[in-house]
Amino acid sequence: MTDAYTKMIQQMMESGQDMLRNFNPALENMKATGFDKMFPTMSKDMMEMWFGKTFNREGLDAKTRLLVTIAALTVLGAQAEPQLKTAVRHALSAGATQREIAEVIWQMSMFGGLPAMQKALELAQTVFAEVEEKDE
Repeated sequence: MTDAYTKMIQQMMESGQDMLRNFNPALENMKATGFDKMFPTMSKDMMEMWFGKTFNREGLDAKTRLLVTIAALTVLGAQAEPQLKTAVRHALSAGATQREIAEVIWQMSMFGGLPAMQKALELAQTVFAEVEEKDE
């Protein structure tokens, strides 16, 4: 990641954290860690069935479908943490960049609110770090 990208993410996270404190202090301390471990990345065959040609013969490719899924899960907020982390993992596997994923999440701040965006960025950052650590 570039320094500018890291700085942008940090600013978004701080902004979202401030919004959480102001709008719903209870969500600021909500921790739902570990749920994503119960939902490992799907096999290539399963990915193809859900996001590929079996159900989606024409139209959007897997990367685009996963970015749209991330957008929808971002708007749902904290109730979709494990699903969001899984979608981010799959989007990376389908060729999405960290920047593309962050931009999709940022765009959803207008629809789901800043707290939902901040939480989604936090979860995406967790996945990015896990993937980078695994690749090392």
